[in-house]
Amino acid sequence: MGKEEQLLEGWRELTPEKQQKVLEFVEALKFESDATAVNTEYIPQTPLAKKLWEIRTRAIASGIQLLNEAEIEQELAERRGGYRES
Repeated sequence: MGKEEQLLEGWRELTPEKQQKVLEFVEALKFESDATAVNTEYIPQTPLAKKLWEIRTRAIASGIQLLNEAEIEQELAERRGGYRES
């Protein structure tokens, strides 16, 4: 029996709650892979950049969704009281 069959067999025996935990774990593993791949492309040079990059890598691995530029601008506007939805 191959790994996929073993995984599927084990999956079918789990409760829905445990199946959800498995899905979340798989997503976390995917983020770790993505963070590692990105990490090999960028090498921080300063102590501050190294610290910030480590924080970013840990955040991604934990499953936190990073904001894009538009989302950051929206959040800043909301916090400063300038955001209005039309």
